[in-house]
Amino acid sequence: MTGTRVGASAEDALIARYFRPLATDPGAFGLIDDAAVLKSHGDDIVVTTDAIVETVHFFPDDPPDTLARKALRVNLSDLAAKGAVPAGFVLSLALRQADDAWLAPFARALGEDARAYVCPLLGGDTDHTPGLVTISITAFGRVPVDAMVRRSGGRVGDRLFVTGTIGDATLGLDVRRGGPVVAALADRPALREALIARYRLPQPRVALAGVLRDHASAAMDVSDGLAGDLAKLCAASGASARVEASAVPLSDGSRLALARGASTLETLLGGGDDYEILCAVPEGRCAAFMAAARAAEVAVSAIGSLIAGDAPPAFVDAQGRQLELSRPSYSHF
Repeated sequence: MTGTRVGASAEDALIARYFRPLATDPGAFGLIDDAAVLKSHGDDIVVTTDAIVETVHFFPDDPPDTLARKALRVNLSDLAAKGAVPAGFVLSLALRQADDAWLAPFARALGEDARAYVCPLLGGDTDHTPGLVTISITAFGRVPVDAMVRRSGGRVGDRLFVTGTIGDATLGLDVRRGGPVVAALADRPALREALIARYRLPQPRVALAGVLRDHASAAMDVSDGLAGDLAKLCAASGASARVEASAVPLSDGSRLALARGASTLETLLGGGDDYEILCAVPEGRCAAFMAAARAAEVAVSAIGSLIAGDAPPAFVDAQGRQLELSRPSYSHF
């Protein structure tokens, strides 16, 4: 991204109008250069990238302000799970047209979130596309040297925790598609809207980053479904897991949808877009971890433990019977 200049193109004018005000870090040079400088301040720099694509991650009629927030927040969720503090981001935006009615609320919301999460715009690229709108963000975060929380640090005996509630976003998507959850919650419009909000607007657990560095042995964000993402953490850590299905935290909307037969626990465990944090914590650090999470005002729930073996994680009911999960994870392919 570059700013306006003599003979500037329409693209330059677009960037200067909508995105230059977001480039508040001195290393962004007001978006007048071809690159930015991100100072490390002696920390390690953590890098993550995610894209959201029209008809894949959002609906064509979704409000542009929600798209801006979602695009940034899914990346902030990754940083938080690594114990990283946001440092900045670059944006790649492919649009069919430069429409002020779309760009103005998009840029305004992106700027609001950039300020709220102290993650300024550093640069990027804008393109015209005849196809699907695509919003891609690469985010940078800082952690003390060698302190990034990886997936591979979990050990047998560690307790497993998740933040927030699981499965809301996949039910929010069901509502947007006009699925069975719409009728099941017809008398509870506030719960329906809460599910849609969870699909559109992830809540990155940035406040938990330091807590994870201090207490967790392994962590990742839950973006492709709890069951599938837990399997990834287990594979990286060389362990398996046992999870008490009844301990998995669910919202009121999800519980009611289950009770009324509009969804299944398998759907909630395998649905994507939760953007919560899954972590393993050594037994001796659990009390301190939970206390620190409370102080950070992030809800955490203990759901099980890492166990020996290389079998897929087992989700068991109150009688100890293993649930059969035919689709444990969301996959693009």
